[in-house]
Amino acid sequence: MKRLVIALTTLLAVTASVLAAGLLVEARGPFDRAFARQHGAHLAAGFDAGKATADQVAATARVTGVTAAAGPFPTVSVRPRTVVPPPPGGPAPAAPPGIELPPVTIVGRADPGGDVDRLELTGGRWATGPGEVVWLAGTVPFVPFEVGGQFTAGGTTLTVVGFARSAGQSAQAWATPATVAALSGPHGFQMLYRLASAGTDADVNAARKAVEAAVPPEALTSGASYLAVQRVAERMAALFLPFVVAFGVLGLVMSVLVIGIVVSGAVGSETRRIGILKALGHTPAQVARRYLAQALVPAAAGAAAGAVLGNLAAVPVLTDEFSGGAALEPWISVVVPLGALAVVAATALAPALRAARLRTVEALAVGRTPAVGRGRAARRLLGRLPLPRPVTLGLANPFTRPGRSATIAAAVALGALGVTFGVGLALSVGGIQTALNRRDAGDVVVIAERPGDPAATVEAAVRAQPGTARYFTTTRLELPVAGLAGPVQTVAFDGDASWATYEILDGRWFAGPGEAVVPTGFLTAAGLRVGDDVVVGGTARLRIVGEVLDLRSDGIRLITDGRSLAGLDLVEGFSEVHVELAAGTAPQAWADAFNAGHALLHAEVNTGELSGTVVALDTMAGTLTLLLVAVAGLGVLNTVVLDTRERVHELGVCKALGMAPRQTVALVLTSVAGIGLVAGLAGVPAGIALHGAVLPAMGRAAGTRLPASALDVYGPALVAALATGGLLIALAGALLPAGWAARTTTARALRTE
Repeated sequence: MKRLVIALTTLLAVTASVLAAGLLVEARGPFDRAFARQHGAHLAAGFDAGKATADQVAATARVTGVTAAAGPFPTVSVRPRTVVPPPPGGPAPAAPPGIELPPVTIVGRADPGGDVDRLELTGGRWATGPGEVVWLAGTVPFVPFEVGGQFTAGGTTLTVVGFARSAGQSAQAWATPATVAALSGPHGFQMLYRLASAGTDADVNAARKAVEAAVPPEALTSGASYLAVQRVAERMAALFLPFVVAFGVLGLVMSVLVIGIVVSGAVGSETRRIGILKALGHTPAQVARRYLAQALVPAAAGAAAGAVLGNLAAVPVLTDEFSGGAALEPWISVVVPLGALAVVAATALAPALRAARLRTVEALAVGRTPAVGRGRAARRLLGRLPLPRPVTLGLANPFTRPGRSATIAAAVALGALGVTFGVGLALSVGGIQTALNRRDAGDVVVIAERPGDPAATVEAAVRAQPGTARYFTTTRLELPVAGLAGPVQTVAFDGDASWATYEILDGRWFAGPGEAVVPTGFLTAAGLRVGDDVVVGGTARLRIVGEVLDLRSDGIRLITDGRSLAGLDLVEGFSEVHVELAAGTAPQAWADAFNAGHALLHAEVNTGELSGTVVALDTMAGTLTLLLVAVAGLGVLNTVVLDTRERVHELGVCKALGMAPRQTVALVLTSVAGIGLVAGLAGVPAGIALHGAVLPAMGRAAGTRLPASALDVYGPALVAALATGGLLIALAGALLPAGWAARTTTARALRTE
């Protein structure tokens, strides 16, 4: 039993610690290494060639705070179109031929090297001739080409000759300066900067404003920070990190407590044996090594298993984030278990030294007899209560060994804390998922099978379908937004969507044209806040009236009334009609009937989204919580077994005086019930406080604030139920030894020393 408790305790601590340390290293490691190797750009700025000359743009390299710069590189914004027909022998495009796609900015660079943003080819070769293009690797292009694929843009047919990796994703595509100059479309310049101070958004935004002040008004069209790319690269690992660290700390503290209890209990229960060993010639060092080994051997097994389990638990996180090739650094699986074993050794050392210092005569004489008189005052006081005598004896028992009772209370409190935190985490994650699902309202969603289908055509079909109660349309577009690099996914609403707004974090939903709402990621990347204006599509000025919960496109999205974009030269996007059905209409029956009559449209029942990240969070949190509770329960079990064996003679006397087996069970259970109840009452508020600290940290890691509904999950009924958690853990741990004590015969108990 003792070995099992130590092994499981160490397994919990090592599993959570390996996972936490691994995620901490991997969260920043891959991006930081690539960024340093490629001399990535902290700031990528775009300029309008009609409002600033190349010399004026080049002069921004001398702005205060800039340590290195590259450019100006010529740029052109184009709208790719799938090839009609597909090139002979070449890969067929994924979209239908002739479809116009969202804008792409192509940057003219003669070679992939330089002092800033050294590009690494991942396939093919660099563009050297006319009509050749290199795509950004690691992202899915609008049309997924292979090397040799073709598309038309700017009046020219372009051929993809390679793929390159940019640490800061400074552009979507590159070509020779001559190719860029020959393409028709809005021309500009790009400058890439490395900054003396670029650790925060404020640092990069300050540099962007300094660059903007150094060129003519409105010449700066975009200023993309590397931090936005870094956050995306680190987000998944960083999202898991806060709660894994919390469980790691809990597991480590639990290890110290439980292992201390187990080894101290072993020394206390084997005092007579220690005396015999010393009488037979064992030295103090040999005795100390004996009890250290009792802790270190099972701890080593638990640490090895924990290292394996921690690596396995990291697989889904790192696979999702780093495309399947990532694994924890090997040194983590060595250093963390060794550190845990060092903690185990330090914890077991004190009771082991106490065993070594015991005098032989004293150990043989005292044996396992507890100190005389300890706890008698508590027994007399509790004996006056109108309760059965076995109950009062059990309630007074913790006062016999107050030190042991205090450590058990701490272990149970940590278990209750873990349960409270784990339940709150699951409820919060579920609430966040529900809030995110508000982005896709309606019983049924109708989409076009191909982009470019007029929204009016889709709406007319929905309106004519029996069972339709109300609906609105959303159209996804890619539009340039001042202050952000590349096109931004813009969601245009048409119709009354007041019944299906996103989760509002700050401000309000847009009330008409000229207003927009954006996620937290947009505000952070653009350096804006609710109430500021933003220019979309070059001419449309929109007022940001609300901050909403949305993590799609890394939170870089803009949501507005479709009338806000009137007058812009838009590329047709995908339209979706969100339909609320009349009462009594079955969603699947409506969708089947609709699909039967419309070949190019498709209706799907809206069942809501279940994020894989949510499943992984719930699974990992549930596993760690169960381990924590199991360790706390086993700690109670080990202590009650030890305590029951020490008091077996006393139990024999009680049985001889007429105590029935059920009364013996009541005595043993009540000996831990008081500890469990008090520990639970202490652990619940601590768990709520931990939840209040960890959840906002997870939100920051995901690049968003969290709604109050996802944070305030502890209602009075739930708190009352959780308050019994410590009591249940204590009773579950004491149940087996209580049964053993009840089955022990009177004669056997009286013969035991």
